[in-house]
Amino acid sequence: MKKLILIRHAKAEKDTFGKDFDRPLKYPGIQDARFMADRLKEKAIIPQHIVTSPALRTKTTAEIFADTFRLPDPTTKKSIYEASRETWLKVINGLPDEYDTIAVVGHNPGVAEILRYLTGEGREVHTSTVALVEFDIDNWDEVTGDSGKLVYYSSPKE
Repeated sequence: MKKLILIRHAKAEKDTFGKDFDRPLKYPGIQDARFMADRLKEKAIIPQHIVTSPALRTKTTAEIFADTFRLPDPTTKKSIYEASRETWLKVINGLPDEYDTIAVVGHNPGVAEILRYLTGEGREVHTSTVALVEFDIDNWDEVTGDSGKLVYYSSPKE
């Protein structure tokens, strides 16, 4: 069994007079990310590995989760930034099989789209939302549309 934790980055600054890629988290976003990481830890939903978009807001969110779970620095994957559903699927299919539970931190609309594609369930994915999807498979390259089951979904607004 493989378990995928989809995480949308925490709330970021809207305009930094620079590139979208370089937007930092707002203080409330940092607090929400810590809150959600603690919530997952309480529920014993703990990844063995974290993969993230290299954008500042996703990378910072991933680092907060990694720190909470005492994991090594997250692996960055450039293709997650502004990823289409097809790109998301390639990222998931390429995840390392030695890990059964992996968290991937990304952006919307991609997180919402891949969640719907994998589970058939459409959900609103606000900042700092987490979704746990389970797959009855042995290898990440076996993940396809409607092959997952959404077993946990939460956001700081709940």
